[in-house]
Amino acid sequence: MSDYEDAIETLEDTTLGLGEGLRRRPVWDLERESLSSEIPVFRDVNELLDDDDASVLAEEDDGVGCPLPSTPEDEHLLDCEITEVLKAGVLSDEIDLGALAHNAAEQAEEFVRKVWEASWKVCHFRNLPRWLQDNDYLLGGHRPPLPSFYACFRSIFRIHTETGNIWTHLLGCVAFIGVATYFLTRPSVEIQLQEKLVFAAFFAGAILCLGLSFAFHTVHCHSECVGKLFSKLDYCGIAMLIMGSFVPWLYYGFYCQFQPKLIYLSVVICLGISAIIVSLWDRFSEPRYRPLRAGVFMVFGLSGVVPAVHYAISEGWFNALSRASLGWLILMGCLYILGAMFYALRVPERFFPGKCDIWFQSHQIFHVLVIAAAFVHYHGISEMAMYRMTVGECTTQNAAAMAF
Repeated sequence: MSDYEDAIETLEDTTLGLGEGLRRRPVWDLERESLSSEIPVFRDVNELLDDDDASVLAEEDDGVGCPLPSTPEDEHLLDCEITEVLKAGVLSDEIDLGALAHNAAEQAEEFVRKVWEASWKVCHFRNLPRWLQDNDYLLGGHRPPLPSFYACFRSIFRIHTETGNIWTHLLGCVAFIGVATYFLTRPSVEIQLQEKLVFAAFFAGAILCLGLSFAFHTVHCHSECVGKLFSKLDYCGIAMLIMGSFVPWLYYGFYCQFQPKLIYLSVVICLGISAIIVSLWDRFSEPRYRPLRAGVFMVFGLSGVVPAVHYAISEGWFNALSRASLGWLILMGCLYILGAMFYALRVPERFFPGKCDIWFQSHQIFHVLVIAAAFVHYHGISEMAMYRMTVGECTTQNAAAMAF
């Protein structure tokens, strides 16, 4: 039994050693050895494979491998090439996308502008920006801000709170342009050049006043800057209308009295310039200064009472009524004062808030009274001119006073 056990142990050691050797060697080596030992052809193939394995091991030992096709051997060069390619691609995309975005933005802006100009709706007073909130008794029907002059002028044909204000002075301006054109184009045989120049001062004041008022009410919703600018021009137009109205009356009323005529004309020009300077004050157009605005122009207009009383005292009240058209002058003054009172007190919308938003508001009544007063004054100075043409030149005494 001892010999038998020794034989078994020897066999097990041999088997374990053979197994460890087999585990250490690759399978394909075993297969190659078995095939080469049995078949001669495979012996030759085995030798070729051994040569290839030796060459691969030699290359690995040298640290130099076979590079991939078309791949740079320098890693830094490879990174640079990849970076350049990416940059070129990104830049080209940015240029294309930027151009497309710019064109799309322009087209979108143009589209929105056209849609807005065509589809804006009137709004409530509380929805207006502060610079458009002028009369808080007009509740609805207001134009929103229209940042386009084209849209502002197209709003002339829409119904809103400014429609009546726009059309009253637009029609009045056109009417005075027609009357002025007819009067100033008369032959010199009918109307002399001196009379044309005197009437031209009145026509210029009336046309500027009505035209600037029409422009203000049309474009004041464009922007705050434009609104303030045209508001100042509107008030300057009122001052020029008052100055222009004084010129023909003083010219014919003191036709044969040079000194009083010169003094009154100088005073009127100074008062007109003062009113224009006050009108250019930024705060003058604010809603809280509405009574001040009305007061300034009322005082300026009422200054004509002084030369009227002077004429009536020197020539007599009857002559003042018949020759100087004092009655028409008083009627003109009453119309101007009445219009200014409507404007300052904001009647009738003060008593009916929201009922006079579109028609019959105070500003529209003021406009109508201004036009009526201007035509009344034109009629009065026309009668004075007709009287002067009938009477003829001044007497010898008056001519000597004029020369002095």
